[in-house]
Amino acid sequence: MSSVIDGKQFADDLCEKLKAEVSELEAQHQLLPCIAVVLVGEDPASQVYVRNKVRRCEQLGIRSIEHRLGDDTTEEALLALIDELNNDSAVHGILVQLPVPEQINDKAVLAAISPAKDVDGFHVENVGALTVGENQMVPCTPLGSLMMLQDRLGDLSGKHAVVIGRSNIVGKPMALLLLQQSCTVTIVHSRTKNIEALCQQADILVAAVGRPHFVKADWVKPGAVVIDVGINRIEQDGKSRLVGDVDFDAVSEVASAITPVPGGVGPMTIACLMYNTVAAAKMQQGLV
Repeated sequence: MSSVIDGKQFADDLCEKLKAEVSELEAQHQLLPCIAVVLVGEDPASQVYVRNKVRRCEQLGIRSIEHRLGDDTTEEALLALIDELNNDSAVHGILVQLPVPEQINDKAVLAAISPAKDVDGFHVENVGALTVGENQMVPCTPLGSLMMLQDRLGDLSGKHAVVIGRSNIVGKPMALLLLQQSCTVTIVHSRTKNIEALCQQADILVAAVGRPHFVKADWVKPGAVVIDVGINRIEQDGKSRLVGDVDFDAVSEVASAITPVPGGVGPMTIACLMYNTVAAAKMQQGLV
């Protein structure tokens, strides 16, 4: 039976350190980290995410500014708001909650955010920096996953990591972060042949494919560490519940450690957003 990696506790511990750092920045440098969160439309899941992010800011002493825009907001109006926030020196991070309504090009929105304030780590300039090993703003979910892996395993050098999924948000940046740690990295995806055999070779297995219980126990090498990024809502026994991309109960019998869903990677994503906001504030003030 594997040990469960408690992402909620890890996130709480990280946030306690960040809270102390925020207090120190304000006391010693009169610097109060600030994030502007922009929500366009009434998507219920997005509203929950934004509420959780704002709550974390309050706990840490980070200033948060909310901009809630209607479903009929034009791309031009949203880009004008982003431009205003880019030029506001009191705002250190900008997050536009995705998805945005269909009349707005999300790529144009992400490109409009100043790379220095891109606390989601999605701007092409930050993606390019990650590619050449010059980390600036790193996407939050892969960053949180890496932190948990390093805490569990220490030095990752030489380990074989298999990443299931090739998205720009998780799969690709996760692979790049693992390469920086001198792992041997394999990316598998929907077109990969013999995917099970490749997964069976992994010392570290990261599942980020968006399919409930996709990874079975016989895909996992005994003793591997499994990071389950998936969040899928399913109906089971007449009730709605969240499950990951990994068959948790079965894989727990094989892996040495595994993240649960919920309570694994999810809390770390928000904690790393706070981490990036503090880092952005320090970089913009020349404190790093």
